Amino acid sequence: MEDSGAGSGPPPNGADAQDSAVRARLVALVEEWSAAIVSNDVPRISAFMADEWVIVSESGITDRDAFLGYVASGDLTHSAMRAISPARVRVHRDTATVTARMTNTAHYGGRRFDADEWVTDIFVRRERRWLCVLTHITSAAPTDPPPDA
Repeated sequence: MEDSGAGSGPPPNGADAQDSAVRARLVALVEEWSAAIVSNDVPRISAFMADEWVIVSESGITDRDAFLGYVASGDLTHSAMRAISPARVRVHRDTATVTARMTNTAHYGGRRFDADEWVTDIFVRRERRWLCVLTHITSAAPTDPPPDA
């Protein structure tokens, strides 16, 4: 079964009504966070993350402090990051998931990495702010032709 990520259809049982303003705000939040990551500005990036944020990737779990430490040291930089699919947004009261296919260009330890990934961010609403608590990335299967060819 394949899901385009477009988020069509009614919300699943237990989900809040999918308020279009909340969904739009979450999509905009991910775009703003992507811009912050490309800025390589630690305070700007960290403003989107809860203290307990982690990223899960093929190499395991990296916590907030380690990730921001890599950025602060200059060992990890990003020069591009953008969504290449519509975001799939689901809101469940004070928790939301946002999933989209994204590309990014990162530099780590002096080497360039170009990634095409499915990214899921889990946000929680705290004191009227949405903060990300978990990011999970999965390499996207190659497409023929690749997106934006």
